Amino acid sequence: MRDDSKSSWSRRRLLGGAAATVGASAVVSAGAGNALAAGVGSPTDGTARPWPSPTPELRATEITPSDPRYQDLVRGMNQRWVGRPESVRVVGSPAQVVGVVREAVARDKKLTVRSGGHCYEDFVFNPGTQIVLDMSEMTSVYWDQRFRAFAVEAGAKLLDVYERLFKGWGVTVPGGMCYSVGVGGHVSGGGWGMLAREHGLIVDHLYAVEVVVADAEGNVRAVIATREADDPNRELWWAHTGGGGGNFGVITRYWFRSPAATGTAPEDALVKPPGEVFLSAISWPWERMTERAFIRLSRNFGDWHVANIRPGGRYSGLMSFLQLNHRSNGEIGLLTQMDATVPGARRLLDAFLDAVTDGVDVPVGPVTRAMGEHGPMPEYFEPRRMPWLQSARYLGTTNSTLVDPTLRGDYKSSFHKRNLDDEQFATIHRHLTRTEPDNPRAMVLISSYGGAVNAVRPQDTAYAHRDSAFKLLFQSYWSDPAEDGTNITWLRELYKETYRRTGGVPVPDRVTDGCYVNYADIDLNDPRYNTSGVPWYTLYYGANYPRLQRIKAAYDPADRFRHGQSIRLP
Repeated sequence: MRDDSKSSWSRRRLLGGAAATVGASAVVSAGAGNALAAGVGSPTDGTARPWPSPTPELRATEITPSDPRYQDLVRGMNQRWVGRPESVRVVGSPAQVVGVVREAVARDKKLTVRSGGHCYEDFVFNPGTQIVLDMSEMTSVYWDQRFRAFAVEAGAKLLDVYERLFKGWGVTVPGGMCYSVGVGGHVSGGGWGMLAREHGLIVDHLYAVEVVVADAEGNVRAVIATREADDPNRELWWAHTGGGGGNFGVITRYWFRSPAATGTAPEDALVKPPGEVFLSAISWPWERMTERAFIRLSRNFGDWHVANIRPGGRYSGLMSFLQLNHRSNGEIGLLTQMDATVPGARRLLDAFLDAVTDGVDVPVGPVTRAMGEHGPMPEYFEPRRMPWLQSARYLGTTNSTLVDPTLRGDYKSSFHKRNLDDEQFATIHRHLTRTEPDNPRAMVLISSYGGAVNAVRPQDTAYAHRDSAFKLLFQSYWSDPAEDGTNITWLRELYKETYRRTGGVPVPDRVTDGCYVNYADIDLNDPRYNTSGVPWYTLYYGANYPRLQRIKAAYDPADRFRHGQSIRLP
């Protein structure tokens, strides 16, 4: 039933807006449903292959500094990190990955892996890297009848995955919003996105993972690990349900099937997205935003999420982002998506907007400025009903930030079980109104969390953050290398002062629950910025870290796969 009714919120908003005007062997598990034979390479060896194969398999390519392609392949999204490896290896199949890893092990070369290139720190492109394994051309998405699951290669981009799954079978995985993120690192870090409150994290639907590993003697093999209880490699599967990328080996493929799925039809193997959603984007002018109004707005948003933290309920289909931009942006924004197929969806959305704006005596208007990764959205001042895939495309691609080839950035994060207090919001306000940096792309983003994410126990996956209500991303984007110092210092000071009472970081306690590993932040290792006594690995993994260490020792005993925040051997 369509719900297009206009509430008092809609009429009041329009008035407010007018006022504002502005070749190795694969060791395969023997778990239930796994009838694969050992071996990688030929179509008859039992290894799952793309069907149908859209293009001939890419040959393994070695690119060295003399090659004109080299400069484009030694950098990711964040231009602060540009590598100088001896070579970049572009591969097209798991067997080729095995070959490159075997060579790196035999020659004792430091190898790192790139899928989509969105790593926030220098874990791929750093001075110690000698070989970069580029997975970006391994992009197949296909139904694998032998696992009764969808296989997705590590280089596939999120939007391509959504389109392939939805167009082909009407299903999806609840992954991230940015279109160009590669699944290789996104999934292994937990994978949070627009459908998280309704369907959980992407790892909650992970059935199996294929990983190229090396033992203590240097023997390289591909291992397929599933979630089946009798799979001898199940611990390796568990490690990839939030244990972070670059820790245990090279991920070549994932398989997805929802835990509640029954039968053998691909149309029933994964969750279905809502047929339609409402998309809303509103703003408040900074010139009218007092500190009191700022605190009230921010507190309202956090309080609503604390009150709606539990799984299920009428608001499981709502995801919202409070975009607390630097004052130089001119506006503060609120972007919200609501499952339009829920009975009374429009009234629920209006009630949410009422709750967030309650007591905020600043006129509301359309989003007319770029905010973070999104451009202006004036057409969504009045919520628009649209098909789900259209919304996913719009939110994933309508930005000028992530396609900027000169983009530089820095990031920090926190999970909250309970709201920040007024002193913390006042601290954020003070830093957002500083004259330096004069950067409209500096911001604090408060995002919806909870719901179905919290239906899973922390120990059931490596992803430990299962009781939070919302998540904060502290970030700044810029383009000029000369502005590095100003932006990085501003972000460090903002973050450290926000959590000054707990040593400059959001330690796991009754209020906060650490940091998001996919928003990697090397400052968590540094006692100059983290004075809490709580190590970075506890902030990321909580009580799950010792188990991850044991898995590391079992599958990477020589610590060949490592970076600045990789899992340490016991």
